[in-house]
Amino acid sequence: MERQLFEPDHEAFRDAVRAFCDKEIAPHHEAWEQAGIVPRELWEKAGRQGFLGYMVPEEYGGGGRRDFRFNAVVGEELTRTHGGGVGFPVHCDINAGYLLDYADEEQKRRWLPGFCTGEIITAIAMSEPGAGSDLQGIRTTAVRDGDDYVVNGQKTFISNGIQADLVIVVARTDSDAGHQGISLLVVERGMPGFERGRNLDKIGLKAQDTAELFFDDVRVPVSNLLGEEGQGFIYLMEKLPQERLSIAVLAAAACEGMLSMTLEYCKERTAFGRPIGSFQNSRFALAEMATETQIARVFVDRCIDELNAGTLSVSDAAMAKWWTTELQKRVADRCLQLYGGYGYMTEYPISKAYLDTRAQTIYGGTTEVMKEIIGRSLGV
Repeated sequence: MERQLFEPDHEAFRDAVRAFCDKEIAPHHEAWEQAGIVPRELWEKAGRQGFLGYMVPEEYGGGGRRDFRFNAVVGEELTRTHGGGVGFPVHCDINAGYLLDYADEEQKRRWLPGFCTGEIITAIAMSEPGAGSDLQGIRTTAVRDGDDYVVNGQKTFISNGIQADLVIVVARTDSDAGHQGISLLVVERGMPGFERGRNLDKIGLKAQDTAELFFDDVRVPVSNLLGEEGQGFIYLMEKLPQERLSIAVLAAAACEGMLSMTLEYCKERTAFGRPIGSFQNSRFALAEMATETQIARVFVDRCIDELNAGTLSVSDAAMAKWWTTELQKRVADRCLQLYGGYGYMTEYPISKAYLDTRAQTIYGGTTEVMKEIIGRSLGV
């Protein structure tokens, strides 16, 4: 089914992103996985090409094209080149929205130019050792003291956490106000008391730096408060649908990529004197995956249109996130099975895709939380 989502500008952008991924990412990603991190130079190269700040207004150094179809192009091309360790989607799909919509004019002029060039790498710190999908359970505190907030607490599983120069921290500014006591503070590299723990060792997404963050009496100027005090939970609820759609975009692209490579393998690999794809079991498995992947693609593309129009609902974003990521798990498992023993070998891309897939149903809100959101929207 031909996609109707993109216009010539998006396809021209895709050509440029694809060339960049093929030259600057694909040949080096395996080495980055071994190192556990992507070099900062890659961010700066991407910034020079305009791949980080396309959604930022021109007056702050960006491209002035706030259209999530461009975000989708970047995510799809990273997925095509198995570049799951490159943290651009966190920077562009998630953090950009917070800075564009809640930062004041002074903050925008201070942070957005570096955001566009790749000189400022961003992260967002929600999850804690005792609070993941339950954002109301966070315990990190930010107590007002004169012109500063004093921040104490710990965050974990923070993507881009090792390299981040700017971290949007979810903290409690009023411990007695429930969700109305949550605010967003921007903590910057070098602030005394802000420390990074280890680069966490994951089973997949090996090149993506994922860190523990520690805050010990970190004095954060009031001028680094993002938006209004006490409105942080509302801001998170407003932006989480886009984050979940971003994950769904990656999931749909991953399903397409895994299916494509497996189809080619099934045409070439023989057993009992004929291609394994010619056996009914293989054909049926491929047919089922192709059908479900196509359905996922159509729904995700529609959600992108809805997001651009400002009409994407919380429940529809949750549907996209849970369905596509659970589909990604099924596709990864079934594709690996069709490879047989070779699928278990790390030299075959399907094995890495299998491992990279597993986090998709967890971050951005677990599958169980997505179903809860959807169920509540039905009035039950």
